[in-house]
Amino acid sequence: MNTIEIENKVKTILDKIRPYLQRDGGDVEFVKVEDGIVYVKMLGACVGCSSIDTTLKDGIEAFLLEEVPGIIGVENIAG
Repeated sequence: MNTIEIENKVKTILDKIRPYLQRDGGDVEFVKVEDGIVYVKMLGACVGCSSIDTTLKDGIEAFLLEEVPGIIGVENIAG
């Protein structure tokens, strides 16, 4: 799977997760994939939320690790 295919698959999965985040006032934006790490920017109510680590690791990361070969983690780019 090449980089563009990986990015497209990641974006597709993020699009499936997005409605659940938006229901609680949050959102997620794809930034890049580099060395197997997906970099995202959490938006809206997700910023500063005490559950952001759980959302990232048990939600977004779990889906991506299962569905996209070569992905080894997810990191939030704060800001």
